[in-house]
Amino acid sequence: MPVIPKRFQYRKYHKGRKYGGTKGIALTNNRLIFGQYGLKAMESGWLTAQQIEAARRAISHFIKKEGKIWIRLVADKPVTSKGVEASMGGGKGDVAYYVCPVKAGRVLFELEGIKEEEANKAFTLASYKLPIKTKFIKLSN
Repeated sequence: MPVIPKRFQYRKYHKGRKYGGTKGIALTNNRLIFGQYGLKAMESGWLTAQQIEAARRAISHFIKKEGKIWIRLVADKPVTSKGVEASMGGGKGDVAYYVCPVKAGRVLFELEGIKEEEANKAFTLASYKLPIKTKFIKLSN
């Protein structure tokens, strides 16, 4: 059962392009707003709801109850798939999972209230759960 967003305009979307449609750099959501430290995407791609949740859990587990986490993305694009032995025709398949298209330069997570070394370690653990290259960033004063 996929993680379903609370509200969406259409049940099924066009697929678009996994990498070609997310070319270029992010012009929005590309700087820290809430926290002192952040995890920034260095390449484009799709992040599934499960990957985002796994990264969030890795960060939460490492920092325990210290600090505050902001998740700066939401997987709201449905991806459909038909059965393995389904013949051609019969319409579009059922929604299999949800993704978030990410451009290079987008801030994925933010942290506040912990030391820089701990934030770096937490984001390193989270980056292992993601299929794209990421980078640790901090707020410049």
